[in-house]
Amino acid sequence: MTDQSLIAAGKRTVAIERDALTQLHEQIDAQFAAACHLMMAVKGHTIVLGVGKSGHIGKKIAATLASTGTPAFFVHPVEAGHGDLGMITANDIVLTLSNSGNSSEILTLLPALKRQGTKIIALVGNTQSALAQGADVVLNATVNQEACPHNLSPTASTTAALAIGDALAIALLEARQFTRDDFARTHPSGTLGRRLLLKVSDVMRSNGDIPAVTPETSVSKTLALMSQKGLGMTTVIDDKHTLLGVFTDGDLRRVLDKGATITHACIGEFMTHQPQTVSADTLAIEALENMEARKITTLVVADRQNHIEGVLHLHDLLRAGLV
Repeated sequence: MTDQSLIAAGKRTVAIERDALTQLHEQIDAQFAAACHLMMAVKGHTIVLGVGKSGHIGKKIAATLASTGTPAFFVHPVEAGHGDLGMITANDIVLTLSNSGNSSEILTLLPALKRQGTKIIALVGNTQSALAQGADVVLNATVNQEACPHNLSPTASTTAALAIGDALAIALLEARQFTRDDFARTHPSGTLGRRLLLKVSDVMRSNGDIPAVTPETSVSKTLALMSQKGLGMTTVIDDKHTLLGVFTDGDLRRVLDKGATITHACIGEFMTHQPQTVSADTLAIEALENMEARKITTLVVADRQNHIEGVLHLHDLLRAGLV
């Protein structure tokens, strides 16, 4: 095949699946709302069933539901018929996926599910199928054709099923008023979770790691302490640990540029008064944005009385995976 033929095949596939989604848009109706109400009311989990390509789509739908506030997991129908049906109770709801609506592996399970009172939602491409007839709610995922030139390989139909799954997840997310913070709690290991949950107190340097001197400390001793702590700065405090100022590598360069004599001077003469601070309960990502805006690499962490609680360095945020 030529490049042009390959490109044409790709575009034709996308066009067919686009048309399938346009058709699907019109098929979302009162049955969709009914499915959402059932899934909202259930005391247990949403159990997703599907075989073949529908099974692969079902796994993704279950994962999306679970991460957006609707407890869900996937069960393979074959395994369910050999004991895993015990995972499903009357407190659960079952979402079944089958393009034909006649998958024997799923139909075999219907009597047992109905006997225990489990509600069934059928996501099917054939609304007259046996699965549709046996379900409490039917979601119409009918498509006119597959992208496969033989109209065999599940392509447009799996795209439609996936889209309905996403639509369910987002509708339920909005109905549950599932927030960004809720989302972060289900993704604690991801970048988003870290951005929405990690606070300054989780990553700041504290206690003995805080460089601190009094205004009367000599510049030479201050520089030695700064070198020891490795933060490129030190806080300047009074005897009650109240923040008076900071002295940084940048302050040192500015002092030297002015030709000032620092050999016997005290750090109080050169410190920066009223430095930028941040509270310990501030989100770490907000502290990072503050640093970037001010082009600084450290922030002093202080309480409302300006007592020092810690120091936050850009490297701390790097280690936390925020940068």
